[in-house]
Amino acid sequence: MIAPCASAFDWNAMHDPEDGAFDMSDYLLNQKGFLPVPAVITEPAIGYGGGMALLFFDKSMAEASEEARKTGSMAPPNITGVGAFGTENGTWGAGLFHFHSWDGDRIRYLGALAKVDVKTDYFGALDFARSYKLDGDFLVQQVLFKVLDSHWFIGPRYTYLKANTQFTGQIATELGGFEKDVTISKLGAVVDYDSRDNIFWPSSGTYSEIEAQYARDAWGSSQDFDTYDARVYKWIPFGNTWVLGLRGQAQATSGDVPFYAQPFIDLRGVQKGRYQDKNTAVVETELRWNVTERWAALGFVGAGRAWGKWHTWDDAESPVSGGVGFRYLIARKLGLGVGIDVAHSKDQNAWYIQVGSAWR
Repeated sequence: MIAPCASAFDWNAMHDPEDGAFDMSDYLLNQKGFLPVPAVITEPAIGYGGGMALLFFDKSMAEASEEARKTGSMAPPNITGVGAFGTENGTWGAGLFHFHSWDGDRIRYLGALAKVDVKTDYFGALDFARSYKLDGDFLVQQVLFKVLDSHWFIGPRYTYLKANTQFTGQIATELGGFEKDVTISKLGAVVDYDSRDNIFWPSSGTYSEIEAQYARDAWGSSQDFDTYDARVYKWIPFGNTWVLGLRGQAQATSGDVPFYAQPFIDLRGVQKGRYQDKNTAVVETELRWNVTERWAALGFVGAGRAWGKWHTWDDAESPVSGGVGFRYLIARKLGLGVGIDVAHSKDQNAWYIQVGSAWR
């Protein structure tokens, strides 16, 4: 039975009996049916905005845990979601997704379909902003299979984007006669490793993913190119007070890659797409101080480089960003913290509302 959203939220039950603090553990653990999730967008590339998603859970996380106790294997709830967002510069999007697992979480499926109208900037070889818009339809299909009883998952991923792009002001002349209407159809493989102690806000363990995808005319792509992405996140605890986080990511492309599909440096405090080229590399570290059982403070610093088409490795800039933030443990039983990060890089300040770790 699905409970109405309004009556499901019982403020009297939003306190942890252990310390009396505001806590949403029991609500989230026992949530079944529909759950509205609001979002606030603070990304400099598209401006401030917001959105709303409506998620449907086929069972609660408490029921999933009870099944795990009986069967010996933990399977997360199957989730279906629909949502939309918009920002102050006119960017908007809407879509739906579904996550499903079978055989005690040995098989994981993820599918998503979306419509987006993005207004942002391209910097390119001349290193200054030229505004463009991208109107596209997006689809992703992925199935991962667990390798024996290990922390490894492997499987295929398919990505589709049918996009119309056009510059709304000055044209990026270094691109030459680029195609305005492009269909990207990429097929490839994904390998995941996940030993985190918590998927929301880890204090120990490792998450890594290696992805190789190939856009080809044979499966409907209007341009042939390859994309490769490897990332690893590591969390190292020092007692109960300190946690050191380490992040590394490298991306590479080859072939006839659309300009908006080139990799970019992804760091807090750096506008998405600001540093974009054929290849990118990023390193970042974060130190968390658990001030109390509920509150944590953190500091972070990172750097990256984009090179290969517009710049050589030696000539490319190496933007550095850093900042501070905090988290409040809003769901102790799930290990879920929420908070704000404030970051700075060259000529750029930004702030972000975070649910759990900033590393996705």
